[in-house]
Amino acid sequence: MKRMDLLLLGVLIGSALLLVKTSYDGRRLFAQLDAARTEQHRLDVEHKRLDAERQAQATHLRVEKTAREKLAMRTATPAVTQYVDEPVARKPQ
Repeated sequence: MKRMDLLLLGVLIGSALLLVKTSYDGRRLFAQLDAARTEQHRLDVEHKRLDAERQAQATHLRVEKTAREKLAMRTATPAVTQYVDEPVARKPQ
């Protein structure tokens, strides 16, 4: 009977230790999940901010102003347009 009591006591202690380890792992994983969700939210906010900034930077007027000022581009008119005539290819006989 004493052997059986000792065996059951060992199983009980082992089971309790396993329960404590499992609870600890669960809390640790939940904390990691919460941190990942917080990071995801932060990145979503940053993405929306950058997307709004990109849309503001890519307006037609801003692009045209940058092209004129920094790249010294001008609007194409017939006076500055050069046409290239492509020679007609001969058909093989």
